[in-house]
Amino acid sequence: MTRSKQRRTRRERRAFTNEFKVEAVRLMRERRELGVPLTQISRELDVGANQLRAWARHVDEGAGGGAGGGPSAETELRRLERENAVLRQERDFLKKAAAFFAKESR
Repeated sequence: MTRSKQRRTRRERRAFTNEFKVEAVRLMRERRELGVPLTQISRELDVGANQLRAWARHVDEGAGGGAGGGPSAETELRRLERENAVLRQERDFLKKAAAFFAKESR
């Protein structure tokens, strides 16, 4: 008991965004379909298994009582914007690399 008490005093309470919660639930469901134990998933995400279950229930309730559990339009838009930014960075890097190697081959 003292160990868990010490752990609580050392670790500050963390706040998670709704976007993180929805993404964690999506990942949890994908991994569970592949047969990965919930305890392993929770360790990987550094979130308690019970917390993941609670988030999953909340996502289901927000989606009309389990009708898919998909992300909202706003969450999907944010995800796509992040993905778009990463793809632009990768494209710019590849352009620079191609120019560098083209210059080297002359």
